[in-house]
Amino acid sequence: MTKIYTKTGDNGETSLLGGERVAKDCITLQVVGEIDELNSKMGEVVAHLWEEEPAGFLKKIQQDLFKTGAEIASLQTEFNSKITKIGQEEIHELENHIDSHSEQLPELNNFILPGGNLSAAHLHHARTICRRVERALVSLGKEKEVRSELYVYFNRLSDYFFTAARWINWNDGVEEQKV
Repeated sequence: MTKIYTKTGDNGETSLLGGERVAKDCITLQVVGEIDELNSKMGEVVAHLWEEEPAGFLKKIQQDLFKTGAEIASLQTEFNSKITKIGQEEIHELENHIDSHSEQLPELNNFILPGGNLSAAHLHHARTICRRVERALVSLGKEKEVRSELYVYFNRLSDYFFTAARWINWNDGVEEQKV
C-alpha cells in the first residue's frame, strides 16, 4: 500500500502539477486551496440535500471545481495542455440554472440575511467561499496568465449559490429575512 505521506512537503514546499516546486504559501497554492475548500463545502451541501433536485447538479459542480483546481495547479506548464478545462458550456449551464430558479422566485428588492434552512445556509456559506476564490484568482492573474473563462465561471458560480439558496428556502416555505 502506498503511504499517504511523502515527507516532500515537510520544509514548507510542495509540487504543482507538472513538477514545479513552490512554497506552500504561494498565490497559486492559495487559489488551489480556496477551490479545495469550496469543493469540500459542496460535499457538505450535497450531504444535506441527499437526493433533492440540486444535489445532482452540485455533484457536477464538484467535478468542475476539481478541473479548475488542476488547471490552476498546472498554469504555464506543458502539463496544462492535458487538463480538461471548464468553459462556456459550464458557464451557460450555471446561467440556465440561475434563470430557471429565478423564474420561480419572488423579485428581490432588498438585501437578505444569509440563512434559512440548513441546506440554504450552507449554500450561502459556499457563496462566500466562492467570492474568496474570485479574489484570490484576481491576485493570481496579476502574476500568471489566467483564462478569462475562470473569472466568469466563479462569478456565475457565486450567483448560482445565492439563487439556489433562495430557491431551496422558497420551496421549503422558509421566509427570507430582509435587511
